[in-house]
Amino acid sequence: MNKYLLLNLCLLLSLMSSCAQTKNLNSLDAPQTDKTPKTAFTKMYLPVWEEAMEHCLAVADAMPEKLYTYKPTDVSKTFAEQMVHIATSTELLTKRYVQGMDVKPVRLDASKMTKTEIMELMKKGFAYTTNVIYTIEQEQLDELCIMYHSKNEVSRAFALFYVQDHLANHRAKSNLYIRMNGIAPPEYTW
Repeated sequence: MNKYLLLNLCLLLSLMSSCAQTKNLNSLDAPQTDKTPKTAFTKMYLPVWEEAMEHCLAVADAMPEKLYTYKPTDVSKTFAEQMVHIATSTELLTKRYVQGMDVKPVRLDASKMTKTEIMELMKKGFAYTTNVIYTIEQEQLDELCIMYHSKNEVSRAFALFYVQDHLANHRAKSNLYIRMNGIAPPEYTW
């Protein structure tokens, strides 16, 4: 009888180990369900990031769809292009600088997208970065990376501030587009 109990216990432990390994492999692609970031830095940073992305979505929503083609000068991006740039670059910069991946920019034609499609694209990009904030380990945050334009060497943790700063730069430009059309932009709440 003890042999069978021991055999069943071994099978159960083996199955549990296999499930845990599968869960770890799957977690690389799937959003984390545990809503606590893994590091002290990301716990501190998360509310800052959430406020930045919520405000950006509010700016995107404040502009009427018929004005998504508006641009203040011939050399400026349209409002839609600003929003698509925010959406695609957020994920790109997170992958490149925070995660250290070798990735290339994605070029989408904003003029062929609806406001709803653009806002969904933004949410997708923001969700990617949010998931990284939840799942990244301290060892990776401590690694150094070289910023493409400035050639500055910074930690991957610091690179999260760059992702947010880039978003804020284009959001601020877009905020002016809203004002230039006589619309009150969303109140800054931070």
